[in-house]
Amino acid sequence: MDLTSTAALVTGGASGLGAATATALAQRGAQVVAVDLAAAIDQAPDVDGVRYVAADVTSESEVRQAVAAATGLGVPLRTVVSCAGIGPSMRVLGRKGVHDLALYAKVVSINLVGTFTVMALAAEAMAQTEPDADGQRGVVVNTASIAAYDGQVGQAAYASSKGGVVGLTLPAARDLAQYGIRVCTIAPGIVDTPMLATVSEEFRAGLAAGVPFPQRLARPEEYARLVTMVVEHDYLNGEVIRMDGALRMAPR
Repeated sequence: MDLTSTAALVTGGASGLGAATATALAQRGAQVVAVDLAAAIDQAPDVDGVRYVAADVTSESEVRQAVAAATGLGVPLRTVVSCAGIGPSMRVLGRKGVHDLALYAKVVSINLVGTFTVMALAAEAMAQTEPDADGQRGVVVNTASIAAYDGQVGQAAYASSKGGVVGLTLPAARDLAQYGIRVCTIAPGIVDTPMLATVSEEFRAGLAAGVPFPQRLARPEEYARLVTMVVEHDYLNGEVIRMDGALRMAPR
């Protein structure tokens, strides 16, 4: 699918994976609406072709407003990428007691329900557009994690939320096939995002040493490059792609 003269919607678009993806899509000719919380947008980079919209992915009304912004650019909405998410750590049962149940629900609400909400409401809008010459109306790329397969100690909430995104991929692709909308998921390994900016170089080096090859952390730009490949590769559908340097996470 050609990105030129199309619109794209990217959640978590103010930093990390989302910011890199918004930039990459804009560089390929898309008009991008980057969605994030207002506080994050205040720190977002100024990128040609990227417009920021404040919205919380757990709010249906705010997601609808963001989709409306993307469909109001005068070009068809063709690409939707969900990068918004959180990853707090807590054991099911630890020294201080049972896992905070409200925190578990919050992680699932943002990472899984938020992803579904964005996909469903964006698909509703994409289904109303005219298809391209190949019958395509759009592509949805969701973000899981290798934690969906190799969840570590303390990752019960995060791993199960991302496992839900993995499980969502195929049925969503089958549901949306009749509208000419493809659905794929990327499951990144350890990516050098702002979430890792606060840890020491020694700790980062230890993380990188566990990756078979290349023995380093992934870069947000590599995730963004994979998104553009999925969008432009018309026969990729219903697939979960690990981007992890062959890493398989140990229990801790």
